[in-house]
Amino acid sequence: MSITVTGKVEQSEIGIDTWALVTEEGETYELMDPPEQLCQSRTKVKVEGQVRDDVMTIAAIGPVLQINSFEVLEN
Repeated sequence: MSITVTGKVEQSEIGIDTWALVTEEGETYELMDPPEQLCQSRTKVKVEGQVRDDVMTIAAIGPVLQINSFEVLEN
């Protein structure tokens, strides 16, 4: 099932090169293989993707979100 979430991109202190999307509601999604354009802290974006229940990570900071598309809203 596809979801669309809006929030700010943050680099996690847990794990190596781990990026997260923190929603306006305070939910955290770990971004799976984020494109370079998203790997900038504090970027507000809207992401459409799939939550991957079949993927585990070392960081384990939240559900893993595989990105299908995204839109940068502000830097």
